[in-house]
Amino acid sequence: MALKLPSRDLIASFDSSDIDLADAQTLPPECYTDADFYEFEKEALYYHEWLCVGRESWVKNPGDYFTTNIAGEPIVVARGRDGKVNAMSSVCAHRAMLVAEGSGNTRMFLCPYHHWAYGLDGKLTGAPAMEKTCNFNKEEHGLTRFAVEIWHGFIFVNFDLDAAPLAPRLTDVSDAIAGYDLANADGDKPEKPGVFPWNWKVMFENNNDGYHASKLHQGPLHDFVPSDLAMLKAFLACEAAEALQSFQVIWDRNCTQLTSLERAVLEHLESHYGKLGEDDWGRIIARTNAFQEAPLFIDDSQDTGVLVAPGASKHPSFGHKMEMNMVAAMHIIDQDMHVDELVQVGLRSKFAPRGRYSWQEGAQIQFNRWLIKRYRDAYDRLTGSHLKAVKGAA
Repeated sequence: MALKLPSRDLIASFDSSDIDLADAQTLPPECYTDADFYEFEKEALYYHEWLCVGRESWVKNPGDYFTTNIAGEPIVVARGRDGKVNAMSSVCAHRAMLVAEGSGNTRMFLCPYHHWAYGLDGKLTGAPAMEKTCNFNKEEHGLTRFAVEIWHGFIFVNFDLDAAPLAPRLTDVSDAIAGYDLANADGDKPEKPGVFPWNWKVMFENNNDGYHASKLHQGPLHDFVPSDLAMLKAFLACEAAEALQSFQVIWDRNCTQLTSLERAVLEHLESHYGKLGEDDWGRIIARTNAFQEAPLFIDDSQDTGVLVAPGASKHPSFGHKMEMNMVAAMHIIDQDMHVDELVQVGLRSKFAPRGRYSWQEGAQIQFNRWLIKRYRDAYDRLTGSHLKAVKGAA
């Protein structure tokens, strides 16, 4: 299917969302509601970018595998007999049946439809009754393979085999989180992905927004972080937001790895709730909400995982404290999800605005700039004489 590009007028209209915060306006509603724009967006943002698909701990042993879906692409990740982590399209090279579902351990991937068999590296090892097919070469009909990189225990894949490596872009992030030992953090694979009736940017902008925190979420869970005291740090050149969408950590107060900002937050919490000792919080609530803000259009699915500090899950009161944590978090999450759903309804309206920003919404301008640069680059590339398609490996 040919990709339908946005109009030049739409691309030009991004200019007013990529200027100083005091003068800027929100992105055009079409960016959230138009199916053709979503297909362009996948090419602009995701088909050549490193995408977080899960944790290396989910494929500890040879033969372990799991499946996921990003940008509408079914993906299977497996650890080979050689110990290497492989990522491939799970679409059979014969008639497009999916060769893998869920997760588990296997010796190979056998398509249930016609029993084409694939190794853990995606190579076609068997294709029954194909001996009369002219010029059929098994080496040319494996599963499409993707580039793979492991970063602090996270598995990233890239549909573009020619993409530059990920780790050098995240050097500053690695330095910032070096004390948290994310590679050994505890966290099970999510049992079932969420399905959401909104465009992915609606959800990201909500999570990215401090303006609403003490308004929508007013009450004891958010009153200690008033929006009017919010400060916004400059956007990291290494594009840290691509690695961890949300990173929330509270170590016990005597931990030498606390940054000055974390210690200030801890002291602010204690001024409202009293001293937080080992029995109250302890190391076990060092928690990371680490998930890929995958490109979902409307009613698409998304994996969301929760990690805790190494060894935290073995603490005798871990289950109880995690339950308390999640009960409080779900109160806020439910409010956010209700807003996300209704914002998507509003964006479909013929009266949907291109709104203006508060001074407390500087993070939205940073996000706009991240998006718009990629929209413009992709538009220029796809309308130029040198088109670059995603290059997979069979």
